[in-house]
Amino acid sequence: MMQGDLGRRLLAETLGAALLSGAVIGSGVMASLLSGGNDGVALLANTLATAAMLYVLVAALGSVSGAHFNPAVTLAMALRREISAGAALLYVPAQIAGCVAGAALAHTMYELPLLSPATTARAGGAQILSEGAATFALVLAIIGVRRWRAAALPGAVALVIAAGYWWTASTSFANPALTIARALSDTFAGVRPADAPGFIAGQFVGALAAAAMAALLFRRAD
Repeated sequence: MMQGDLGRRLLAETLGAALLSGAVIGSGVMASLLSGGNDGVALLANTLATAAMLYVLVAALGSVSGAHFNPAVTLAMALRREISAGAALLYVPAQIAGCVAGAALAHTMYELPLLSPATTARAGGAQILSEGAATFALVLAIIGVRRWRAAALPGAVALVIAAGYWWTASTSFANPALTIARALSDTFAGVRPADAPGFIAGQFVGALAAAAMAALLFRRAD
């Protein structure tokens, strides 16, 4: 249950998005430095750091803002009328600003340019499909777990993203705000700005599909 005034909720979304983005990008940089060129080891380290931070952020901030940190999640919650359209429209820029700030924080910690366009190519239909599938899994998990076992939500979110790093071809960005931030990070976690719109489109389609599936699976009268 979200509590508190809208200002505190927006602050929670901004802060949570910043810490999430910082963890994703910063752990990617550290993984690249320490893995000796082994991309599998680097991805594993990136996965563990991301999942750990997600667990903590959802557990700490979920009661304040719902712990979306993600415009695709916010869209699904707005469609389910679990957040007002007005609040949703304010959540999204807060999430984007937080993710970009997190990228800048990670770059500063590693003495990299504050923001720099990524050069990692992640193009093609398979990548876009992967983002749709990853976001579908994330949003469906959030809706289902919140309904039946809300206390397990932090673990569910962390686990679905950790799995997504390895079962999807795109390594499961599953977050439009984070995709924008990663497009501004020429690091292990980056995505070329030219490829980001396809990722974002796939993410929103996945979120919409998950919301529709949840309406069939989790009827309020059940």
